[in-house]
Amino acid sequence: MADEENDNPMNELMRALAAADGSALLSAAEDIHYADLAALYENLNDEARDFLLKTIGPELATDLVAELPYPLIEGALDHFKPAQLRVLLGNLSDDDRVDVFQVVSEEAQVRFFSLLGPRDKELTRNLLKYEEDTAGGRMTTHVGRITADMTVKQAIAVLRRDREDAETLSRIFVVDAQGRLVGKVRLRDLAFNTWDTPIRDIMAEATEYTLASTDQEEAARILSRYDLVVLPVVDEFHHLLGVITYDDALEILQEESTEDIEKLAAISGEQSEVSYINTSATLHYRRRVAWLIGLAFVSIASGYVMFRFESVLAKAGVLALFLPMVVAAGGNSGGQAATMVIRAMALGEIKAGNALRIAWKEARTGLYLGLSLGITIAAFIGFILPRMKQNTGANFDFIHLAAAVAVAITVQVLSATVLGAMLPIAARAIRLDPAVVSSPSLASTVDVSGMLIYFTIAGSILNL
Repeated sequence: MADEENDNPMNELMRALAAADGSALLSAAEDIHYADLAALYENLNDEARDFLLKTIGPELATDLVAELPYPLIEGALDHFKPAQLRVLLGNLSDDDRVDVFQVVSEEAQVRFFSLLGPRDKELTRNLLKYEEDTAGGRMTTHVGRITADMTVKQAIAVLRRDREDAETLSRIFVVDAQGRLVGKVRLRDLAFNTWDTPIRDIMAEATEYTLASTDQEEAARILSRYDLVVLPVVDEFHHLLGVITYDDALEILQEESTEDIEKLAAISGEQSEVSYINTSATLHYRRRVAWLIGLAFVSIASGYVMFRFESVLAKAGVLALFLPMVVAAGGNSGGQAATMVIRAMALGEIKAGNALRIAWKEARTGLYLGLSLGITIAAFIGFILPRMKQNTGANFDFIHLAAAVAVAITVQVLSATVLGAMLPIAARAIRLDPAVVSSPSLASTVDVSGMLIYFTIAGSILNL
């Protein structure tokens, strides 16, 4: 076991770093996956980062840089001389190169752009026209591309020439003379047909594709829905521009899921690509403080409601016992409904015009939930509390108290469930992110509405 640990390339690399042994470090780095090297780089100090990058050189550092969190990329590239940068930037795939240009400063963009060759400059300039979060901004142009009038032999000759540049040859796309997407073939279709077979005879129709302007999340969803390895990206005239690969889709979905989770937790601003442990406390503070202050002021409304109904509590202090439960039940049921609707939206299951159908579905669900909870609590108040030798402390009995709390909690759960379902839909209708309004704003809204519902119904039923 000890020998295995000593032979571990990562352990050897760490020892080489500590000893500043360049040859040992390079030997170990060649045996480590670039994703693991990128994770290691993130946790090193500036001196160790500089030694690592200068030792492994631009060739080996290319994939490492592409895997780094965005805030660290410009700093990593600054460790290289212009001649080395020219090699590194040239080795990057076009989609990774565009990612780099999208996250570095304007000054660095100009400096890096001057180091590109003519072809890479043109590719990069074209891809930078698309927003970062669109299919065009995430695609790679390195794609297996043949024409329908070719034979199998001619197609294989073209693919053999382009095999080093193509991102993947598992799917090969067929275009016409104007570069418009007309079909697709698999590599095995070429392998198992005779040399003189026309491509148009063996190609299948390319029915799944996306526009370059499509949101990246929708593009990733198409890849997932139709079990695609790559998704063609076209312009409005159907010209084939590039492809989004399955690994791009995984990265996109991870980014979008992280964004939704953070917004549900009332965390604002751009999500950090840097790991949690390496993100500064100052950045964490900036991303959380605005929501917390805003929600604190919203919560003042809850205090105002209690102040307004102070006379009801003074007449029947026992009502305070069940107030937190009624309010929390609304928050819980509303949060459940919002989560279900946001998930359905993310999966493309909810289309425009479904709002009334969803409201009716959630109203029924909320009614069933409210009645179940109300009956359970009423049974507790009516049969358990008296046996605990408690009294209401007012001029009503436990049966009336049970009825008041049961009705209040039923109405609260019903209203909160419908509200939780409708808030994300309303947010999308006015072009807001549904996740932003669903958790933090819902909780504060339901707190206020829950108190109003509780005190109004209790006061009416108990004649307070």
